[in-house]
Amino acid sequence: MGDSIGDSLIEIDDKEEVEDPFLAFVDYARAVISPEQDEIEEEEEDVRKKNPSEAVTEVSGPGWGWIASRLLKTCTAYSSGVTAAILLSDLSQGWHEQNKPGMSKKKPELIDQLNKSHRRKRLANTVTIDSIYEKNFLSMNSVLEAVVIKADLLPGTNIFMLTLGDFWSSNTIDLYLHRRYYELVETPNGILRKGREVLITGCYLRTAREGCGTPRLLPTEYLVILLDEDEEEDAIFIVAQLCSDTFSSVSLDDFNNGTSYSLYARIESIGPLESELKFSTAHRRQIALVDADGVKLKFILWGDQVIVANLMSVGSMLGLERPYISSLEESAMEGKDEFCLEYGSATHLYIVPSTLQEETVCVSLSQNQCQGSKLLGSVGVSQVTLPRDAKGSIDFSNYPFRTNITDCRDKTTGISLYGVVTDILCDPNATGVVFSLKIEDTTGAIWARLHFNSYWSLGRLGLGHVVYVSGLSCKTTKENCLEVLWHEGNEKATFINLSCLPAFLTSSCLHKVSTLSQISKQRKPAINICRVKLDEIDQCHSINTRLSHSVCGHFIDEESPLHGGNLHCSFCRVTFNSNGGSEVVRTFHIMITLADDETTKLYAWCTGQSASAILQISPDEFCDLPEDDQLMYPSSLENEWFLVTLANSGGRSLSHKMEATCWEITRALKI
Repeated sequence: MGDSIGDSLIEIDDKEEVEDPFLAFVDYARAVISPEQDEIEEEEEDVRKKNPSEAVTEVSGPGWGWIASRLLKTCTAYSSGVTAAILLSDLSQGWHEQNKPGMSKKKPELIDQLNKSHRRKRLANTVTIDSIYEKNFLSMNSVLEAVVIKADLLPGTNIFMLTLGDFWSSNTIDLYLHRRYYELVETPNGILRKGREVLITGCYLRTAREGCGTPRLLPTEYLVILLDEDEEEDAIFIVAQLCSDTFSSVSLDDFNNGTSYSLYARIESIGPLESELKFSTAHRRQIALVDADGVKLKFILWGDQVIVANLMSVGSMLGLERPYISSLEESAMEGKDEFCLEYGSATHLYIVPSTLQEETVCVSLSQNQCQGSKLLGSVGVSQVTLPRDAKGSIDFSNYPFRTNITDCRDKTTGISLYGVVTDILCDPNATGVVFSLKIEDTTGAIWARLHFNSYWSLGRLGLGHVVYVSGLSCKTTKENCLEVLWHEGNEKATFINLSCLPAFLTSSCLHKVSTLSQISKQRKPAINICRVKLDEIDQCHSINTRLSHSVCGHFIDEESPLHGGNLHCSFCRVTFNSNGGSEVVRTFHIMITLADDETTKLYAWCTGQSASAILQISPDEFCDLPEDDQLMYPSSLENEWFLVTLANSGGRSLSHKMEATCWEITRALKI
């Protein structure tokens, strides 16, 4: 759901400062694991004092989002609770592993020479040669960004072996070259020679235990040769070998009569993986190409070939030597084009990466960040340098501060948001599984579209729940709306519901126990944790059990027999038959009066795990009790003490009905 640029952010005036223990720990952790940042700030302090409005810093430590994601993933793994020492140890280990220096073994001199001009960002699935040796494993969809150290014939054979290195490793590794590339190394000036950068995927690793002294890579068909237009030799090759034909000159009849083509075009888009085609069930990817004349054609990857898309990036130039030309009918494609391009048995691919021109930009900090930062605010930082890719999007993945909703802007990626959920809608008309989520923080509110791989996978999420979302991107639509997107398949995508994390109840370093009167005045998004006793379980409704959808945790509506008697989940917009199957489970729905040491009382409701924890019995076990025992059961629990997490839904449910109370118990622990 998009918001107009002028109206997309709902401003919230909240001058009352209440420190959030989780946010405070994130700031504290960054100062502990990256103390060198303080030294950088001290060196630049004199410069900033002279011209504070132009103060700029280039942050070297971990970003705010990286720390928050790592902390929450550790909390998810340790459901029984964590200590500050555990969290800091895990953060420190993770950061130093990610940024550890190379091994003591000297890199090939050729790699060091090339590294001086290496400005490409690593691809998403890239692994290093050192990691292959460390793990003794290589998955089929892993990518090697390598440099050819040497290309030789094995003695006494006609088999070519490439020795490969990379920019991040001390080790080298040998690759048995696939025969489709022999013509590129057999000639004296063959393009696949010493110093050439290549991208490789689809490799099998032959380990030392399988017959050779060192690990080697078995032949793969999926190799792409990198070219640099700034290098004279490569520029000549592009003009002479790859620009000899245009899309307009391609003829399907001529191709069928033996004509081959060499083409050069920009990658406009890389389509999603599809599993169901009109005439086939094979996987495919569609790469949209545009040549120098503005003519468009589709390049199709089928079956195992789809992993070649991992070697490509939007905006890069793609050279295709001898592509296979197929009709739309043969390719099971729909469209106005007469034909499309395919990766044939004789096809060679070349790429000029767009990210060679990556730059950095200065991002001005918001007033909240300048005033609220304990790390950089004290020395007057007003701007931070961040990378911008070839598409013009600014990457906030390493941003040192928490990103506020008012900081969301056009052409940004790697955004992390921490706030409270105020609405969720399923989009039944979208392609795939898409939900729109409204999230609010102290600066405003905004809608984000969540794209799931196959189904809702976030468990129970309700109004008033505090969440952390990373891997968001923002762009402006044609209607001048700011669109915020989240894709589950994105490697940087994280979505964690802090209100339902069991570790928060037992981790004193991440929470502060509040009284019921304090949380009733709390306006900021926060994890409300209170020590309470059960004063009374609502006798009017006794203890209710209802059917719920195990995938999303929300209640299921039962249709009358006159309308088929089906079961319907209004949250996921799915319908089940009358028996429901494994996705339909029985759960509690109870109303409780809570009291604390100050004798303040609060009316709350709960369901699912929190209700079972409070009642200390499962729904099925409760239903098996005699009716008299069920009626007497609530009175046996009164005055028992619990540590609970409370969320404020504002008295509204996802069905937009008014609830008897605005407070939901999202987690409970008997004490």
